[in-house]
Amino acid sequence: MTRDEEAVSRFVERFAAQLTEAGMQRMAARVFAALLASDGGAMTSAELSETLRISPAAVSGAVTYLTQVNMVSREREPGSRRDRYVLHNELWYETFTRRDQVLTLWLRTMHDGAAALGPDTPAGGRVAETAAFFEFLHQEMTGLMDRWRVHRTTLGLPKT
Repeated sequence: MTRDEEAVSRFVERFAAQLTEAGMQRMAARVFAALLASDGGAMTSAELSETLRISPAAVSGAVTYLTQVNMVSREREPGSRRDRYVLHNELWYETFTRRDQVLTLWLRTMHDGAAALGPDTPAGGRVAETAAFFEFLHQEMTGLMDRWRVHRTTLGLPKT
């Protein structure tokens, strides 16, 4: 089946715009969306530049950001001097797992803050409520991720 490249380009730009609205850097969002839309989940800098009509410098900056946040990795093809930028396996699962680790860190800090501020003060109460919220999210995320692993097996997706 042939892909409608114009429709693919619209998808890439639409998803990139949504990622940008959610706080991701614009070029990083475009590069990520292009990688996601590629059949192999991997592209070279030249391929990304051509696909997105951006400079190699823009690709480099975007990939640096995406690598730092563990959304892509660099791989060198054997015998080649060119890097390929590759989406991580189970990308969304890993991304949300890392977010859960951040919640755990914040949760500890909020508990410490509530104790330091005093439970009977307005600030202490706000911070304690924030801690309770983070604890709730952490518990829900753990269960949600476990349910996703089970559900994923029912979808017939290839094992990663």
